[in-house]
Amino acid sequence: MHEILHPASWKPALGYANGIAAEGRQVFLGGQIGWTGQQVFETDDFVGQVEQALRNIVEVLAEAGGRPEDLVRLTWFVLDKREYLDRLKEVGQAYRRVLGRHFPAMSLVQVGALVEDRARVEIEATAVVPPR
Repeated sequence: MHEILHPASWKPALGYANGIAAEGRQVFLGGQIGWTGQQVFETDDFVGQVEQALRNIVEVLAEAGGRPEDLVRLTWFVLDKREYLDRLKEVGQAYRRVLGRHFPAMSLVQVGALVEDRARVEIEATAVVPPR
């Protein structure tokens, strides 16, 4: 079980948590990009790549016995902050399709480039998988 950390006097965090406290097995996932497990890009669309990167996170996390609700932190690296903001509604829909309504602590950083030239986004994840 995770505890969301949010000071009572702060405005609500929408779509993320300011902090999470958790107990269990720590799982650290390397940055996932918008290609399949076979390293094939099926789209150059930003939202499509976000959805694929999130699916990749779920698949790797499952290898440790984890589920989306075990995620405690996501760090997003995007090429274009404006594209992220302009398509935030679509990003949110893709996010909920893959991860549901669980919102871990998150950060987003705009970067100059990603290692794979076709990648539009890369997402790192940390999870704490409780004993089941």
